[in-house]
Amino acid sequence: DFLLSPLTWALVIAFLLVLAWQHLPRAVRLGGIAMEALVLVMMSPLGANILVELVESKVPPPTECKAPAPNTIVVLSGGAARAPRAADDYAALNADSIRRLLAAIRLWRSTPSARLVISGGGWHVPEATLLANLAKQMGIPAPAISEETKSNTTWENARDVAALPSAVPKRIWLVSSALHLPRALGAFRAWGFEPCAWPSNSLYEAPSLRLGYFLPRSSALDKADKATHEMIGDRQGIHKQAFR
Repeated sequence: DFLLSPLTWALVIAFLLVLAWQHLPRAVRLGGIAMEALVLVMMSPLGANILVELVESKVPPPTECKAPAPNTIVVLSGGAARAPRAADDYAALNADSIRRLLAAIRLWRSTPSARLVISGGGWHVPEATLLANLAKQMGIPAPAISEETKSNTTWENARDVAALPSAVPKRIWLVSSALHLPRALGAFRAWGFEPCAWPSNSLYEAPSLRLGYFLPRSSALDKADKATHEMIGDRQGIHKQAFR
């Protein structure tokens, strides 16, 4: 993913400008400086939030889900910080996975007859297994939970949920972060589902007049990296749908 990072772009542009400065026409120099400035803006809270908003604005609100509401909740794991040591090593899960599960549990509690399908592989102990065991600890009955434990990508999430032995209905609630949902919705639609979006959290922050809002920061770079990844991933998903 480092190739998609604005920091990589900033370093490459700066290197090329320094290396070839004396041989470049004035218009190319100015263009290179403008590109470098744009990339630096992307690494600030201002630029990162613009990128995040471009992605998250594509998520339809839950209120647009047509009645009757789906009775199956599919939640996508968000990764782990390290390899889990056991099926109850919940500390291995990253914050995104925990947020998604908590959002799915809140949704389940509003429709307690619903089925909860947790999707995600990734390790010797699959992320879906960790999340399923944590959901049971939080009061979700084991018979209400199904696991999909082989997938490693969003496209595989959709494909493998569609292939579960206990068939998943086409109309589902799809739970993930707002930044990830546009790509996830596209993947699940490509595999025949009619997903309703249920965002677990948003990375977008309202504009601020603080000086730090306009200067590059590591937290903003991380946010810009994630938004750029989703933009590129969404394009790849479109191509996969076309050739499926």
